[in-house]
Amino acid sequence: MCGIIGYVGTKNSVPFLIEGLKKLEYRGYDSAGIAVVQDGQVQRVRAVGKVVELEKATLLASPHGNCGIGHTRWATHGKPSEENSHPHTDCSGEIVVVHNGIIENFLILKEKLQTLGHKFQSETDTEVIAHLIEENLKHTRAASEEDRLFRAVMKTSNELHGAFAYSVMWAHTPQQIIGVKNQSPLAVGVGKNENFLASDVPAFLKYTNKVLFLEDGQTVVLTPKEVKLYGMDGKETKVKTTKISWDQKTAEKSGYPHFMLKEIYEQAQGIEDTLRTAKEDFGRILGLKTEDLRKIKNVYLVACGTAYHAAMIGKYYLENFAGVTASVDLASEFKYRTIPPSKDTLCIAVSQSGETADTLGAVKKAQELGFKRLAICNVLGSGLTRACGSVFFTHCGPEISVASTKAFTSQIISLYALAVFLGHASGNISQKVFNKLYKELLSIPKSVTETLKIEYDVRHLTKKVYKSNRFIFLGRNVDYPIALEGALKLKEISYVSAEGFAAGEIKHGPISIIDKGTPVIVLMPKNQLFDKMLSACQECRARGAFVIALTTPDGKEEAASVCDKQIIVPQASEYLQPVLDVIALQFFAYWIAKRLGCDIDQPRNLAKSVTVE
Repeated sequence: MCGIIGYVGTKNSVPFLIEGLKKLEYRGYDSAGIAVVQDGQVQRVRAVGKVVELEKATLLASPHGNCGIGHTRWATHGKPSEENSHPHTDCSGEIVVVHNGIIENFLILKEKLQTLGHKFQSETDTEVIAHLIEENLKHTRAASEEDRLFRAVMKTSNELHGAFAYSVMWAHTPQQIIGVKNQSPLAVGVGKNENFLASDVPAFLKYTNKVLFLEDGQTVVLTPKEVKLYGMDGKETKVKTTKISWDQKTAEKSGYPHFMLKEIYEQAQGIEDTLRTAKEDFGRILGLKTEDLRKIKNVYLVACGTAYHAAMIGKYYLENFAGVTASVDLASEFKYRTIPPSKDTLCIAVSQSGETADTLGAVKKAQELGFKRLAICNVLGSGLTRACGSVFFTHCGPEISVASTKAFTSQIISLYALAVFLGHASGNISQKVFNKLYKELLSIPKSVTETLKIEYDVRHLTKKVYKSNRFIFLGRNVDYPIALEGALKLKEISYVSAEGFAAGEIKHGPISIIDKGTPVIVLMPKNQLFDKMLSACQECRARGAFVIALTTPDGKEEAASVCDKQIIVPQASEYLQPVLDVIALQFFAYWIAKRLGCDIDQPRNLAKSVTVE
């Protein structure tokens, strides 16, 4: 997730670009850049860090032009650096591109273009687009340069695989910007003698509330006077604008009242984008050879907070699919306990930010012990990704709300993919089983989209329990860490007491804190442990608990007799069910906090990334 802004009109584009990037900075802040057409040439200014650094560089360079594009970056290919910052150009420096998303076949395209003599200046997948347009322009004829660029862009889009949105500008067409959308957001702001292109409405809302939201496969051509829209077949289609009534703050959240709710709804896309990198050549992604993967016998997973709960689920995956001995440690404890050195050991560090001090300390210890190191992280170029020999990047974009949601589910998916590929490499699972598991994995984004439909039911349910001063969450097997995560999420944003337990443990002490009316949320999808969870419900209800069963359609009839209320989520395979179950608990925590009037995105005493010990 990055931020795109484009302006074409009668005024100097630079102030519009800088202001738009500031409004989009929540989408990415590794680096930023702009490009304008000035006196028939492309002028670029780029800077590492936040938009304020770009603004300083722009004041020094003083670019000026009526047509320009800009970008604020959340790195996915190539570390944060000026060379990797957008906009990117072709060999001539006359074609300039900004891009969001992932080009899946960029390595194949890059190798092909290099054989044709193209020279690349960055590590990014984006630069491939600029060179590909340059190559296609060589073989395109048209009545005007504007039409020639349009045809070359259409041809280029057909050669790209993945989820992307990009914008193109050419020195030979100084009054034209072209935008392309495919599974990544892109919108047009329609003004008077000026038009805007952006990845999100806040970038131009100050100047126009007439918005055209592009559909997948559409291409848009902007000039100061008009906006033309084309379908995948290259035929022009009618432009239908929407009048936006949001204020600026609401627009930044795409109409959602809080970033947390927005990020809950972004989980299907985040998982799908993460899975785009989980191809069959998984060892290449990790920088590990297949023979290295086969040698791994022991795994330590280290993490903090929500990422620790993802790591706990990863333990089940690694033991079940990969057949390796796996242990989970809080990073803060791993650093200080005695761990015997062992051969063929992998340390997996899980972190959203990649800057958590305790996790970095744990990785340093793993390095001293001679362990191989793998980071599962959401921030390319972070301290953790530099400290580990291998990285599996979760492509869920910046997470603004302090309470983690979409990063958590992407971490679970990453660990599942890792375990399945390790199991396949080591021979622990057959090709037939691998194919089945991989197919189930690819179906999860669709199941997540279905699960998001339960928000209304959860919202209605919270009316009955939000005034309670204690909540208990119960789960077993892979849903035990989800019970812990449900309790943590509720504590983080509502400040009420909440605890998660393994359901089989409640009779060993925790049941003593259940009294009349205590809400007990029982995670009980219809699987091999369903009957055990029915018993847990009965035990809690006998003590006067208000039992909420989180179950699947096949289990709702049996669960109805042992609970007071139900939350029904779609059915997935046993080991992927936690991804769906946790969404219900995220909604549960959100709506209780909202009813209590809490500061949901920035809860008291908490920070997004804990960078001190």
